Amino acid sequence: MIQEAIAKLVARTAVETASAHCDGPCGVYDPASARIAAEAALSMTKKIIALGPADTDSNTYSRFVSIKEEQAHLAKTELLVLWTDYFKPEHLEGCPDLHEKFWNAAKLCSAVKQGVDEDAANALMAAIEDIHNVFWASKSREVEYYVAS
Repeated sequence: MIQEAIAKLVARTAVETASAHCDGPCGVYDPASARIAAEAALSMTKKIIALGPADTDSNTYSRFVSIKEEQAHLAKTELLVLWTDYFKPEHLEGCPDLHEKFWNAAKLCSAVKQGVDEDAANALMAAIEDIHNVFWASKSREVEYYVAS
């Protein structure tokens, strides 16, 4: 009975329909956040590789692995938001392989998260640099790509 009353009330309530290109229409996008996370994952990968066999049972090893996985996941999240919320069908005209670039970058994020592979981490950085260039070209701007380390 209460459910029926609520349903009737909702049906009679005028609700204005809003639309936006993303979950929060802030309009602020930048692949730099993905680059920073991927660079942190690369740094942790290098640190893990540099540890000796005796260190793999240490707390430091566990922390490095945890940070690497967290940052790789964050890079993936940032890339997916950029891909799904910023880029539109009209961007495919200037970059027909846009979907493949993002799909491959997301797969590299998973590879970095799942293993300790410096080549995969470097490939992710290169993929993000490529996406950086596509993104800024879509805004008709030249923004230099750089790394913090």
